[in-house]
Amino acid sequence: MNVRNLPWLGRCISVVSSNDPTLVGNSGLIIDETMRTIMIQQGGQQLTMAKNVIRFTIDEGEDVIDGSLVKQRPEDRIHRRYRK
Repeated sequence: MNVRNLPWLGRCISVVSSNDPTLVGNSGLIIDETMRTIMIQQGGQQLTMAKNVIRFTIDEGEDVIDGSLVKQRPEDRIHRRYRK
């Protein structure tokens, strides 16, 4: 199964590229996800990032996920089919 269709809570995320250069290189544990944002625990602080401006990997995987393509509620994303 593709990582895009799995639940992301409790997984590690690493931002590969972004329209906002301050977000590149951020990584941490996903603690919350909404339709438009991902909240991560990084160090001792929480960081909320908009999905539509980041490209990221999950659990140090090889697949780079474009956040603008996964802008739906987590429960809807799990059942969706994506093109390869």
